[in-house]
Amino acid sequence: MLLNPFYPFNFLKISSLKATIVFLSILLIKSNLLRLKGGLIGGLFALILISGIFASSTIALGSLVYAYRLKKKSKLDDNQMQDLETVNV
Repeated sequence: MLLNPFYPFNFLKISSLKATIVFLSILLIKSNLLRLKGGLIGGLFALILISGIFASSTIALGSLVYAYRLKKKSKLDDNQMQDLETVNV
């Protein structure tokens, strides 16, 4: 069996291809993980914004109902006649 004089070059070529494949696989996994992390952070941020809008609109609606009830109650109190008596000194 004869030895190939270019065998070291073939070995380097194959090992460099293997290293390149491993490196590109690591980069692909990293980019997928970063995309997943960004999606989770974005979803959480959107959920916080939506819940803040919901809470503020609920508080505004509650204050409107409270003001309406106070106005309605004050109208009922104004219609009642009060018996006033004079004070003799």
